[in-house]
Amino acid sequence: MTQTQLQNPTVLRVHADDTVAVAVETLAAGTTVEVAGRSVVLRDEIPAGHKLALVAHTEGDAVVKYGFPIGRATAPIAPGDWVHSHNLATALTGEEAYRFTQPFVPQSSESTTALTFEGYERPDGRVGTRNELWVLNTVGCVNRAAERIARMANGRYGPAGAGLIDGAHSFSHPFGCSQLGDDLQYTRTILAALARHPNCGGVLILGLGCENNQLKAFVEAADPDGSRRAAGRLKAITAQLVDDEIEAGMEAVETLVDVMRHDERTTVPARRLVLGMKCGGSDGFSGLTANPLVGRVSDRMAALGGRVVLTEVPEMFGAEQVLLDRAVSRPVFDATVAMIDGFKRYFLDHDQPVYENPSPGNKDGGLTTLEEKSLGAIQKGGRAPVAEVVAYGHQASVVGSDDFKPGLALLEAPGNDGVSATALTAAGATLVLFTTGRGTPLGFPAPTVKIATNPDLAARKPHWIDASAGPLLTGETDPDTLADTFLADLLAIASGRRTNNETNDYREIAIWKHGVTL
Repeated sequence: MTQTQLQNPTVLRVHADDTVAVAVETLAAGTTVEVAGRSVVLRDEIPAGHKLALVAHTEGDAVVKYGFPIGRATAPIAPGDWVHSHNLATALTGEEAYRFTQPFVPQSSESTTALTFEGYERPDGRVGTRNELWVLNTVGCVNRAAERIARMANGRYGPAGAGLIDGAHSFSHPFGCSQLGDDLQYTRTILAALARHPNCGGVLILGLGCENNQLKAFVEAADPDGSRRAAGRLKAITAQLVDDEIEAGMEAVETLVDVMRHDERTTVPARRLVLGMKCGGSDGFSGLTANPLVGRVSDRMAALGGRVVLTEVPEMFGAEQVLLDRAVSRPVFDATVAMIDGFKRYFLDHDQPVYENPSPGNKDGGLTTLEEKSLGAIQKGGRAPVAEVVAYGHQASVVGSDDFKPGLALLEAPGNDGVSATALTAAGATLVLFTTGRGTPLGFPAPTVKIATNPDLAARKPHWIDASAGPLLTGETDPDTLADTFLADLLAIASGRRTNNETNDYREIAIWKHGVTL
């Protein structure tokens, strides 16, 4: 798949085979635009981020963007017409047949192996970008108690207090009780993975006592070999068994901080940074600017020998063959097919249409069909090889381990922002790169880097947005130069520079609800 090269400041054509182009700004009917040596007179007003037809389409014709069909015309379309939901619909119908030809061999490329960041090396081989104390609760009944403990710990030991740790945080959720089977297992698995995260230098687990997610079983899942407990980095309290859970919690916090205070940043290779890729509130520019920008960073990380995690499986539908063609082996190909087909069955088992996407906000921003959204979304993975498939709540392989191969790990999770970004963190992402064209203040346990797709959003929401791909629309810079600058910024953030979600203390988790509630 060709990564977008943006040159025309008014109308953008992504690929030479495209039958539509995208308006950079709102264009009035009657405007003449020049695209690829062709003059087109607009028959409709074209909102910014929306598509205009470059050629005539009859009903049933494929409409092409990114060099691939994004659906079929539902009515005749003339050159200069606005192309959107009134005359374009998905051509996807159900499960697809996928082809495997041969293992993908990435092209050799020069990499700057000298790139480094200052991180916290952990005994399991991973490297954290923060040294934080996390208070995780087994059940929603003790959310507020966990919040109080974290707030007091942050004030006493965090940057505004003694400065012994990078911060203390809790993550509320409503689950842990009245759950059975896989539903309970999803809750336990995702929380246990968070407890092992390399940004979490110490963890206090707060239980109630009578919940389904029993504390003993949860601690075993969070620390299966007992190493975190032995190192004094995991403490657990059952609220029903102590006189004052806040006082007991703060006593545990003090012992955790006594261990964490000796952790220091050291210089480590950039390949040991794990990037989680996410898009939310996408618009018509997402696949043209911000997603290709982080895709170029994905390529650089793969060339360095590192790991990038890509998720939002429903936003692979319609573009999955592009990813499958980059599978490094037949087992990875088969695992990817199983993940995609399993997700389609998840929709069908709940009597829901597989291709009910994009969202109303996406459509307002110019996205029409799932094929279009998916082809833009997977650009976050650049051209990097697909090296691994990771189940929900599980962790991606670590650089230096026997089974590690550089490139993309595809993670099983839905498109929902909270659920997928929490899953990215649990999989080991130490920075989450979140592209957005509509904007959101949402943040997650790992530092969340918001990248605007357009300059207007970046200008209006500087307290949300950390970086902008808008200069690609205006021609102020070229894609590779911006990617190099952006990667340097990411390494600075990994070394301690705070993101807006950290400054504003916007941190959330969301757990995938996957069953019945008692």
